[in-house]
Amino acid sequence: MKFKLVKKSPVSGIKSILTTLLSIFIALLISGIFLTFADINPISAYKDMLIESVGSVYGITETLVKTTPLIFCGLGVAVAFRMHLWNIGAEGQLYMGAFGASLVALHLNTDSHFVMITLMFISAIFFGGLWALIPGALKAIYNVNETIVTLLMNYIAILWVDFLIYGAWKDPKGFNFPISAEFTSAARLSEYFDSRLHSGFFLALLCALLVFIIIEKTVWGYEIKVIGSNPKAAMYAGINIKKNIILVMFISGALSAIAGFSELAGVQHRLQHAISPGYGYTAIIIAWLAKRSAFGVVIVSFLMGMLFVGSDSMQIYYQLPVAMVSVFQGLILFSLIVAEFFKEHKIVMVKE
Repeated sequence: MKFKLVKKSPVSGIKSILTTLLSIFIALLISGIFLTFADINPISAYKDMLIESVGSVYGITETLVKTTPLIFCGLGVAVAFRMHLWNIGAEGQLYMGAFGASLVALHLNTDSHFVMITLMFISAIFFGGLWALIPGALKAIYNVNETIVTLLMNYIAILWVDFLIYGAWKDPKGFNFPISAEFTSAARLSEYFDSRLHSGFFLALLCALLVFIIIEKTVWGYEIKVIGSNPKAAMYAGINIKKNIILVMFISGALSAIAGFSELAGVQHRLQHAISPGYGYTAIIIAWLAKRSAFGVVIVSFLMGMLFVGSDSMQIYYQLPVAMVSVFQGLILFSLIVAEFFKEHKIVMVKE
């Protein structure tokens, strides 16, 4: 007697949603066991997480602040996923975007808010896109595995930023902390509702709309979907696969780089160590859960933003380490992957 995996017919919409909700419930249940071992009531902890993230105007704006870089990185990863390009380097592209934005903010001497912000934005896109272009070109020309290359390039980008803030860009007035000089007011995005919510959030929504239109409503968007689904058919149809690989990777990197720009111009106002708590890595989860849909990325990013803010509150109220955020994310992702797998497969027992 042995077991065999068999493909089954797709489940209905309601069954699919119920399966997803059940998988999230299981993830929360397992997380609850961890919390119980830490002498924390899981129901109270989840309630506090919900209240802190969406229970007040302040909580909602903080959640949207966390949602903003997640949308940018999620869109970047999702666009690449459309072509079955596994861009795992959104974290590094975010850092290169932050580098590009800082390069302008720290060295351009102008009081014009429009000029400063526009050049910071363009510089971030240029460096982030260029960073992703390297694995894209290696993939297109030499068929080098983009997963490995993008992953390894994350470390280079992060260490490059560290090199700058520990060296040439270190603020002499920063009490020896690894931070750059503070950006001028011209290099800061507008804030709203007497909170930290900045215009980067609205830019993220605009980008999501543009990505949706380009991917779903244009010939080029259809082409990259064809390449992702069936490269041989795309080749016979005369679609230039190499050119599209390079172009898609550039756009993917540029979108992730805007996250770095918005974080610095909207929230941190200077370049510093660990500017991202892992937004680029979380974006992989987001793009996967959103099934590469631009609007799906917005929704899942908001939910992940709630998780980030809620987890921050758990650190404050329950003195839990930041690693618990990763544990929650990992458990949710694992549960959802298992659920998605069993939506399409089943285990049957066969006689030898």
